[in-house]
Amino acid sequence: MEDLKAQAAAHPVEEDPFEDGMAPKEAQTVHHIRANSSIIHLKKLLVANRGEIPIRIFRTAHELSLHTIAVFSYEDRLSMHRQKADEAYVIGKRGQYTPVGAYLAGDEIIKIALEHGAQMIHPGYGFLSENAEFARNVEKAGLVFVGPAPEVIDALGDKVSARTLAIAAKVPVVPGTEGAVDKFEDVKAFTDEYGFPIIIKAAYGGGGRGMRVVRDQASLQESFERATSEAKSAFGNGTVFVERFLDKPKHIEVQLLGDNFGNIVHLFERDCSVQRRHQKVVEIAPAKDLPIEVRDAILADAVKLAKSVNYRNAGTAEFLVDQQNRYYFIEINPRIQVEHTITEEITGIDIVAAQIQIAAGATLNQLGLTQDRISTRGFAIQCRITTEDPAKGFQPDTGKIEVYRSAGGNGVRLDGGNGFAGAVITPHYDSMLVKCTCLGSTYEIARRKMLRALVEFRIRGVKTNIPFLASLITHPTFIDGTCWTTFIDDTPQLFDLIGGQNRAQKLLAYLGDIAVNGSSIKGQIGDPKFKGDVILPELLNQDGSKLDVSQPSAQGWRKIIVEQGPKAFAKAVRSYKGCLLMDTTWRDAHQSLLATRVRTVDLLNIAKETSHALANSYSLECWGGATFDVAFRFLYEDPWDRLRRMRKLIPNIPFQMLLRGANGVAYASLPDNAIFHFVEQAKKNGVDIFRVFDALNDIDQLEVGIKAVQKAGGVAEGTVCYSGDMLNPKKKYNLKYYMELVDKLVALDIDVLGIKDMAGVLKPHAATLLIGAIREKYPELPIHVHTHDSAGTGVASMVACARAGADAVDAATDSLSGMTSQPSINAILASFEGSDLDPGLNPAHVRALDSYWAQIRLLYSPFEAHLAGPDPEVYEHEIPGGQLTNMMFQAQQLGLGSQWAETKKAYEHANDLLGDIVKVTPTSKVVGDLAQFMVSNKLSSQDVVDRAGDLDLPGSVLEFLQGMMGQPYGGFPEPLRTRALRNRRKFDKRPGLFLEPVDMKKVRTELGQKWGQVTECDLASHLMYPKVFEDYKKFVQKFGDLSVLPTKYFLSRPEIGEEFHVELEKGKVLILKLLAVGPLSENTGQREVFYEMNGEVRQVTVDDKKASVDNVSRPKADAGDSSQVGAPMAGVLVELRVHEGTEVKKGDPLAVLSAMKMEMVISAPHSGKVSGLQVKEGDSVDGSDLVCRVTKA
Repeated sequence: MEDLKAQAAAHPVEEDPFEDGMAPKEAQTVHHIRANSSIIHLKKLLVANRGEIPIRIFRTAHELSLHTIAVFSYEDRLSMHRQKADEAYVIGKRGQYTPVGAYLAGDEIIKIALEHGAQMIHPGYGFLSENAEFARNVEKAGLVFVGPAPEVIDALGDKVSARTLAIAAKVPVVPGTEGAVDKFEDVKAFTDEYGFPIIIKAAYGGGGRGMRVVRDQASLQESFERATSEAKSAFGNGTVFVERFLDKPKHIEVQLLGDNFGNIVHLFERDCSVQRRHQKVVEIAPAKDLPIEVRDAILADAVKLAKSVNYRNAGTAEFLVDQQNRYYFIEINPRIQVEHTITEEITGIDIVAAQIQIAAGATLNQLGLTQDRISTRGFAIQCRITTEDPAKGFQPDTGKIEVYRSAGGNGVRLDGGNGFAGAVITPHYDSMLVKCTCLGSTYEIARRKMLRALVEFRIRGVKTNIPFLASLITHPTFIDGTCWTTFIDDTPQLFDLIGGQNRAQKLLAYLGDIAVNGSSIKGQIGDPKFKGDVILPELLNQDGSKLDVSQPSAQGWRKIIVEQGPKAFAKAVRSYKGCLLMDTTWRDAHQSLLATRVRTVDLLNIAKETSHALANSYSLECWGGATFDVAFRFLYEDPWDRLRRMRKLIPNIPFQMLLRGANGVAYASLPDNAIFHFVEQAKKNGVDIFRVFDALNDIDQLEVGIKAVQKAGGVAEGTVCYSGDMLNPKKKYNLKYYMELVDKLVALDIDVLGIKDMAGVLKPHAATLLIGAIREKYPELPIHVHTHDSAGTGVASMVACARAGADAVDAATDSLSGMTSQPSINAILASFEGSDLDPGLNPAHVRALDSYWAQIRLLYSPFEAHLAGPDPEVYEHEIPGGQLTNMMFQAQQLGLGSQWAETKKAYEHANDLLGDIVKVTPTSKVVGDLAQFMVSNKLSSQDVVDRAGDLDLPGSVLEFLQGMMGQPYGGFPEPLRTRALRNRRKFDKRPGLFLEPVDMKKVRTELGQKWGQVTECDLASHLMYPKVFEDYKKFVQKFGDLSVLPTKYFLSRPEIGEEFHVELEKGKVLILKLLAVGPLSENTGQREVFYEMNGEVRQVTVDDKKASVDNVSRPKADAGDSSQVGAPMAGVLVELRVHEGTEVKKGDPLAVLSAMKMEMVISAPHSGKVSGLQVKEGDSVDGSDLVCRVTKA
């Protein structure tokens, strides 16, 4: 202290440089302007604090014409309070103090004040504000301390001393210990006398630190030890005092002001009852539901207490009010409070200005602050906006603020600290960003204004408590103004949060990733060929005028389904004179040619025109099948959302989906109640016709799906899967087989019969025989035929079907027709022209639609299979149209692209190995997986049979052989089945019979705990694809809803400077422009990407995946060494089931390998011990890469 006195003598208070008007160079500065409006004799103020309170004090100081000094820690060198002061100085040298310790270095701060001519020090709140020794040293240094006298801080800062003063002044207090205690025995003695609950409080300091509520003897000692430890860490003194704990009290505090001449006034009360862990969250002034007589008594006692200690400057007397409106004094806080703003708003008094002027010697009377002149108007509410995550127990969040847009307007006051774009929130300090204070003429107006302000905030990059605050102030208890101190802890529903969507910043995160790393969409090769804007077609009336398509058409077959039901629809279809068409463009056509990659936005853009042009269609095939999981996997879209949005824009045409019998839309059997639940949701959300098929034509599997559809009220289209060439006498699938299957379907009371020719092998003559035979036997049964044009005979076959009695056949828009897709719609229309098969469509309108799809195909050119033309070889390999394109992609991914011809031949051999099965998803996948496995491992058919007991066959093959997909016609192939399955269970009946029903309530609860609010559609998605759905949810959490992004920018980065628009929702459009991609950071492997969004520069940080990828060269397994286990093909190890030293038996699973949609288990070749593990989960491996060794025991 002697050093500080010496410094004080060495640095006398500077004279005002403007006194004599001798500073012409300064004449135009802000300092000169302030000096000319000076109202107090002191000129320079230092604030010993950080964050928002220095800024608040600086503003008032500048209004009082004071020159201001900020101090800051090294870690705070970029903070806003440093910039708001006229001067700013770092506290100590780098590393000399901890981030918090710097602001507790009182001697260093006084030294800075003296060196730079400060005359006053304001401590703010927290840190040194209640440190009597600091206040004493400030005054000893010849400076003015803006606060109470050191002796008063001593008397009041210690809660025990304050309590003694209150008792002496006859102010009621809660029963408690007579003095501070530091021994557990003293605490226990108190509880022995007064019982529980009690509250332990730090004797020196506040803010909830060193405070614990104890309700029973069992937790008393631990709570005492934690409280004393916390108090010592926070305040340097671990002593505590104990008092009786009041249940559900209100926390009322009174704002006091006192001058140096014994005058004390109150500025009325604040209700600070809304707290969390004894820290205030929301404050209200005045208290809304405090009886007047209680309020007056509290105010009087607060003034009486302050006068009893000759209080000066600002302070706050705090009280608890129990449910019987009895009040008890707690303490006086000898400093400015965080929540002083609401008192300023309702009284119109600048409390900080009063503090400074009182410290400079002014009386309350001189300031006009006599009790009779102080009154309130309206209500004010303050919310403390912090970087805390309410969903994680208010865990503080750190990081860079990417976006900061604050509220404002009438009655909204913001007191901010480090709330600005680019600010880095560190873990060193309090998490408060900004205080939002709203004033209204009534409590309800102030509350509504606060809600509006909270909603107006946009803070991105760090989590905030804004969603929690919004939930809080809309709760009925808060609306009534009847909260209590433990209201938050007692009200768990406050945590049912509706968070900000953060859509724009998440979208930028995706666009930034595209800009740095390119598209991550599986199967994409290159960028779209189509670069312009897609032009929508115009539909013309017969007179040449433009058809109004602003609203969907009201004409269509769906009206019958909705109004009269499935049976009436079936009857009407059968009665129709022509042959109706089902358009597959929206599902199977793009599945077959573009790997199912067409996005929802590109379907919706042509929806209204489609509603008119195809109004008389039998249906639109637009959902289910592969589109369901591909939407999640690769397009990052919710297929249910797609369905609802399509339905809204096309209400008139029936929607048809593909349902895989007892599999739903999955690849294996599920419990029956999962299928019924899924179908119910599909019907509710817009599906009308369910084309129910089974990959093996297993009638028991089909029955599950058909019954589910019937229960849901949908049109049940029971379907026969057509496989092979019916005209080939060597084939087991002959006319007799198909007719027997039709009989079984009719017996299930189907509405429509479907014929599903998934490989396009139904030749015209076979079509005539099959459809003719069915029509002859069932003249009233509607027949719908689906095909692919793989061999180029699709149009001829569909015409043959129509002439033989089919009621509806399939076609696709011209630009997405032919080859593995469906026949051309305009070719079929031309073939029907002049006959009695007219489908009731306007060819000109249909052609107009195709002009749109021609552009869209170019937009999706990166997914083209580049098929050159028809492939009559399909009659040999029988690969379904949709699968052929996907297999080409898979072959490329697995490194088998150059062996495509060999793969097609292997498909034939694989089919024969499995017993010549019906090939449609998922059994077609089984054949395809086995074929690729054979090519990858250079296996012949005989090799597979001979080595089946040792080979790690793909998981789908094993599931088929187990019977998980149903029972194949003619039985399973032996000895392959027994050898391959080893000891696995065989199912000889429908697999669903062996599956336990799903506990819907339990699963729903688990999903809710994981993802928050979940819908029935979410539940259905999870039941179909648990892992796929989870990955999708995680993706959306990171990047948001990408369905709004135009496809061009979903698949490729924009050019630098290119402007484009994204409509988030109706009336909300983002105008975006890529400005720059920054250099690679060698330290982090990241790049900064700069976008302009609505004229504002936004920055996102992106991991450069190319920079972080190491080329890992793995050793290959020696095929001649049986102990070495190699990867059967290229893929990713999704699960590792062993570790170094694991004892395994022959056939035990070692790891699970995933290659595209194919999964296979890598198993132990013999019994032994695992050693030499070369891989870990998530590693990518090539075929034959060494996984581990299994050393024989």
